[in-house]
Amino acid sequence: MGFSSPSDFSGNSSSQRPKRIFVVGATGYIGKFVVREMVARGFDVVSFARERSGVDAATTADLTRQQLLGSEVRFGDVSDMSSLMKDGIRNERFDVVVSCLTSRTGGLKDAWLIDYQATRNALDAGKAAGASKFVLLSAICVQKPLLEFQRAKLKFEKELIESGLTYSIVRPTAFFKSIAGQVESVKKGKPYIMFGNGELTSCKPISEADLARFMADCLEDPSKQNKILPIGGPGKAISAKEQGELLFELLGREPKFKKVPLLIFDIIIPVLTLLSKVFPMLKDKAEFARIGRYYTSESMLVLNPATGKYDADATPSYGTDTLRDFYKRVLEGGLAGQELGAHSMF
Repeated sequence: MGFSSPSDFSGNSSSQRPKRIFVVGATGYIGKFVVREMVARGFDVVSFARERSGVDAATTADLTRQQLLGSEVRFGDVSDMSSLMKDGIRNERFDVVVSCLTSRTGGLKDAWLIDYQATRNALDAGKAAGASKFVLLSAICVQKPLLEFQRAKLKFEKELIESGLTYSIVRPTAFFKSIAGQVESVKKGKPYIMFGNGELTSCKPISEADLARFMADCLEDPSKQNKILPIGGPGKAISAKEQGELLFELLGREPKFKKVPLLIFDIIIPVLTLLSKVFPMLKDKAEFARIGRYYTSESMLVLNPATGKYDADATPSYGTDTLRDFYKRVLEGGLAGQELGAHSMF
């Protein structure tokens, strides 16, 4: 439910200014939608971004302003505390910090620089600006931390909980874009690649717009505050095989799969790990292989700590955008706006 006026959130008269929101990670895949949703709800939003952003820094400052229309865009470096304070906060008061920061590659250095330190900078800057709330975009996979970026995220989550601020830690399952990597190749007639039998993992994918609405809800719904919030999209959990079957169904073709054994990672990872001891530049390559192994063997669902198993029924659903509708749209119109990060496998 959106606002009818700023008083819905603040309890003050509608003649007073809306709550001030400072958003970091505003140019990311989810960040752009979060900014637009909060602007639409009447918040006074300041978006903090690099002058060149996006995949391969291809997004210019002018394009960033267009993408974040309705918010005040300020440019600087969130990983540099002095830039964050001078170029972003500017000795002004903010009520809420929203972080959509996430490392683009998941590499070792990048993970600690962005998933931990830059996000920590945003927390410290927000506290200095008088913020009383912090909404964090995290990830459901931190439940089982085997990767560096997961450990970095968890370290920050712990510090946020201990910070004294009212917090909402949002842990979404897979985004639509993260399972869109094979759309174009399947459309061109190639088989759908899956690991094992395609039923090793499942997720409840959520659209960027629905996730943005959920994050904005965290500002107005007390039941979503001071909590860790796993969240998925509408409908039942879907396996990799079912994702492929859905693509072929929408294309009106018989399913054609190519099965890849997980063993390939169990060969590559030890080799890269060993070589990285001699050639340090391979450390990130080994981590990317571990990331690949993780996402092809671990479900993006709530993990039951008692059983060690993933539980689709325990994974909350939210929103109205379905994977079927998303696949229909990108099969017809292409994948513009769904660019994948540097560690994508397909």
